[in-house]
Amino acid sequence: MAVAELSVVVLDCPDPHALAGFYAEVLGGTVEDQGEWVDLKLPGGQQLAFQAAPGFVPPKWPAPDHSQQVHLDLDVPDLDAAEQAVLALGAKPLDAADRARSFRVYADPAGHPFCLCAAG
Repeated sequence: MAVAELSVVVLDCPDPHALAGFYAEVLGGTVEDQGEWVDLKLPGGQQLAFQAAPGFVPPKWPAPDHSQQVHLDLDVPDLDAAEQAVLALGAKPLDAADRARSFRVYADPAGHPFCLCAAG
Protein backbone atom coordinates (compact mmCIF):
# COMPACT_ATOMS: atom_id res chain seq x y z
CA MET A 1 0.00 0.00 0.00
CA ALA A 2 1.34 3.44 -0.94
CA VAL A 3 2.05 5.96 1.77
CA ALA A 4 1.35 8.96 -0.45
CA GLU A 5 0.05 10.04 -3.83
CA LEU A 6 1.92 12.43 -6.11
CA SER A 7 0.12 15.76 -6.10
CA VAL A 8 2.20 18.14 -8.20
CA VAL A 9 5.69 18.65 -9.64
CA VAL A 10 7.03 22.10 -8.67
CA LEU A 11 9.78 23.92 -10.55
CA ASP A 12 11.74 26.78 -8.97
CA CYS A 13 12.32 29.69 -11.33
CA PRO A 14 12.87 33.46 -11.40
CA ASP A 15 9.48 34.24 -13.02
CA PRO A 16 6.73 31.69 -12.24
CA HIS A 17 4.10 33.32 -14.46
CA ALA A 18 6.37 33.39 -17.51
CA LEU A 19 7.49 29.78 -17.07
CA ALA A 20 3.90 28.60 -16.49
CA GLY A 21 2.97 30.40 -19.72
CA PHE A 22 5.74 28.58 -21.59
CA TYR A 23 4.53 25.17 -20.38
CA ALA A 24 0.88 26.12 -21.01
CA GLU A 25 1.80 26.75 -24.66
CA VAL A 26 3.70 23.44 -24.83
CA LEU A 27 1.23 21.23 -22.90
CA GLY A 28 -2.07 23.13 -22.90
CA GLY A 29 -3.98 23.78 -19.71
CA THR A 30 -4.99 26.67 -17.53
CA VAL A 31 -2.64 28.99 -15.63
CA GLU A 32 -3.73 30.03 -12.14
CA ASP A 33 -1.51 32.84 -10.82
CA GLN A 34 -1.07 32.94 -7.04
CA GLY A 35 1.72 35.56 -7.06
CA GLU A 36 5.00 33.88 -6.19
CA TRP A 37 3.38 30.50 -6.92
CA VAL A 38 1.64 29.64 -10.21
CA ASP A 39 -0.32 26.47 -10.95
CA LEU A 40 -0.74 24.97 -14.40
CA LYS A 41 -3.77 22.66 -14.50
CA LEU A 42 -3.21 20.28 -17.41
CA PRO A 43 -5.78 18.43 -19.49
CA GLY A 44 -6.28 15.01 -17.95
CA GLY A 45 -5.91 16.23 -14.37
CA GLN A 46 -2.13 16.50 -14.02
CA GLN A 47 -0.63 19.65 -12.60
CA LEU A 48 2.67 21.50 -12.69
CA ALA A 49 3.49 24.36 -10.35
CA PHE A 50 6.11 27.08 -10.48
CA GLN A 51 7.48 28.97 -7.49
CA ALA A 52 9.57 32.10 -7.33
CA ALA A 53 13.18 31.48 -6.34
CA PRO A 54 15.00 34.83 -6.24
CA GLY A 55 18.47 33.24 -6.17
CA PHE A 56 17.65 30.66 -8.82
CA VAL A 57 20.64 29.25 -10.70
CA PRO A 58 19.65 27.04 -13.65
CA PRO A 59 21.02 23.52 -13.82
CA LYS A 60 23.91 22.81 -16.16
CA TRP A 61 23.47 20.03 -18.71
CA PRO A 62 25.35 17.87 -19.22
CA ALA A 63 27.69 18.43 -16.33
CA PRO A 64 28.56 15.58 -13.96
CA ASP A 65 29.57 18.09 -11.28
CA HIS A 66 26.25 20.04 -11.55
CA SER A 67 23.23 17.77 -11.34
CA GLN A 68 20.21 18.63 -13.48
CA GLN A 69 18.06 17.85 -10.38
CA VAL A 70 14.89 16.97 -12.32
CA HIS A 71 13.68 17.02 -15.90
CA LEU A 72 10.41 16.44 -17.75
CA ASP A 73 9.96 13.92 -20.57
CA LEU A 74 7.25 15.14 -22.95
CA ASP A 75 5.82 12.69 -25.51
CA VAL A 76 5.11 14.22 -28.94
CA PRO A 77 3.76 12.74 -32.18
CA ASP A 78 6.27 14.60 -34.39
CA LEU A 79 9.72 15.51 -33.03
CA ASP A 80 10.51 18.02 -35.79
CA ALA A 81 7.22 19.91 -35.41
CA ALA A 82 7.46 19.90 -31.61
CA GLU A 83 11.04 21.14 -31.79
CA GLN A 84 10.04 24.09 -33.96
CA ALA A 85 7.20 24.93 -31.56
CA VAL A 86 9.28 24.86 -28.36
CA LEU A 87 12.11 26.85 -29.97
CA ALA A 88 9.60 29.50 -31.05
CA LEU A 89 8.38 29.65 -27.44
CA GLY A 90 11.88 30.32 -26.10
CA ALA A 91 13.40 26.87 -25.46
CA LYS A 92 17.11 26.36 -26.13
CA PRO A 93 18.54 23.13 -27.60
CA LEU A 94 20.91 21.26 -25.28
CA ASP A 95 21.33 17.96 -27.12
CA ALA A 96 19.17 17.82 -30.22
CA ALA A 97 21.64 17.17 -33.04
CA ASP A 98 21.25 13.38 -33.21
CA ARG A 99 18.14 13.01 -35.38
CA ALA A 100 18.26 9.18 -35.22
CA ARG A 101 17.43 9.11 -31.50
CA SER A 102 13.86 8.96 -30.20
CA PHE A 103 14.40 12.01 -27.96
CA ARG A 104 15.93 15.49 -27.98
CA VAL A 105 16.98 17.61 -24.99
CA TYR A 106 16.15 21.31 -24.52
CA ALA A 107 16.18 23.91 -21.75
CA ASP A 108 13.02 25.84 -20.90
CA PRO A 109 13.30 29.65 -20.62
CA ALA A 110 14.40 29.33 -16.96
CA GLY A 111 17.07 26.76 -17.86
CA HIS A 112 15.40 23.51 -16.69
CA PRO A 113 16.21 20.60 -19.01
CA PHE A 114 13.32 18.75 -20.67
CA CYS A 115 13.11 16.10 -23.36
CA LEU A 116 10.84 15.85 -26.34
CA CYS A 117 10.29 12.11 -26.86
CA ALA A 118 8.81 10.38 -29.88
CA ALA A 119 5.43 8.99 -28.81
CA GLY A 120 4.60 5.44 -29.64
